Amino acid sequence: MQDIVISLGGSLIVPRDVDVDYLRSFRAFVMQHIYDYRFFIVCGGGSTARKYIGAAEKITAVKYEDRDWLGVHSTRLNAHLMRTIFAGVAYPRIIKNPTEKVDVKEQVAIGAGWKPGWSTDYVTVLLAKTFGVGRVINLTDTDYVYDRDPKQNHDAKPLKQIDWKTFCGMVGEEWTPGLNVPFDPIASKECKEHNMTVVIANGRNMSNLENIIAGKPYIGTTIQ
Repeated sequence: MQDIVISLGGSLIVPRDVDVDYLRSFRAFVMQHIYDYRFFIVCGGGSTARKYIGAAEKITAVKYEDRDWLGVHSTRLNAHLMRTIFAGVAYPRIIKNPTEKVDVKEQVAIGAGWKPGWSTDYVTVLLAKTFGVGRVINLTDTDYVYDRDPKQNHDAKPLKQIDWKTFCGMVGEEWTPGLNVPFDPIASKECKEHNMTVVIANGRNMSNLENIIAGKPYIGTTIQ
C-alpha cells in the first residue's frame, strides 16, 4: 500500500467558517482510495488561527510564542474535526510529533502542529521523512505557485516547475506565524537538503488530485 502525505491548508478547512461541503467531498475522495493508499493528512489552522490571534492582539500585547501556540492549537482543533469525520478508518490519536514513527495500521492518520516555530508545512515534511515518503502534496486554495501574489497582481505568472534553490530564494529563510508564502521557508530548506518533491495544487479540484496521486498530468507547481 502506497503512502500519500498531504498538507491540507487551513484555507480549505476553515476559509471563514468550517467548509462542510468541502470536507464532505474531501472525505469522499479519500474513502474511495483507502484500499490502495494510506493517507497521512496534516491540517493547517486557517481562519481559526487568525481569529484567535487577532482577538488576543486587540486586548493585549501578544508574545511571539503565544501567537504560535494559538496557531498550533487551532491546527489541532481542525485535526480533531478531521479525525472525527474519518472515524472508523483513522488512527485514533492526532499525530503531533512528526519525528515519532507511530504504528499506524489504519488507512488514514491525521496530524497537526507540534510546537512554536514549527509550521504545519514543516511538520508534514518531517512526517514524510519519518515514514520514508519522498513527496508531499500541499493542498491550498490556488492552482499554482506564482511569481507574485496573484491576489494582489492580476498579471502574476504561474510557475509549473521550479527548483528548490530558486524557490528558497523567493520565500526567504525565516518563518513567522501567519506568514503568507506558498510553502514554509524552513520546510523548503529541509526538502532541498533531502531531495524531496513538493506538489502545490488547488485542493478543491478533486479530479486534479486524482491525477496527482495516479501520476498523471496535473495542474499545479512541482518543486524539486
